[in-house]
Amino acid sequence: MTMRGTGGEQARTDFRDLIAAKGHAVENARAAVARLEAAFAAGDLRRTEELDGMLGDLMVALEQDEGQKLGGKSAEAARFILRAISRELDNA
Repeated sequence: MTMRGTGGEQARTDFRDLIAAKGHAVENARAAVARLEAAFAAGDLRRTEELDGMLGDLMVALEQDEGQKLGGKSAEAARFILRAISRELDNA
C-alpha cells in the first residue's frame, strides 16, 4: 500500500530535490536519508523491505573512518542507490 497523503508526497519531492541538488553526492545522500527517516518516523512514508535493503546498501557506501574523505566510487555508488530509492519511493 502506497502512502499518498500530503506528507508522503512532500517527502518524495524533498528527497528527489535533495539528490538532484548541487554539491557533493555523499553529503546530498546523507541529507536525503535524514529526510526519509523523518518521513518514516512521522508515518508519511512506509518503510518497504526493498527500501530498507537499499538504505542498508547506501549506508555501507557512505561509511568512512574518522578523517577519511569519501568520493569516487562511494559517490558513484551513492548516486546509483539513490536513483533506485527514488524509483521505489512510489511504492512507499
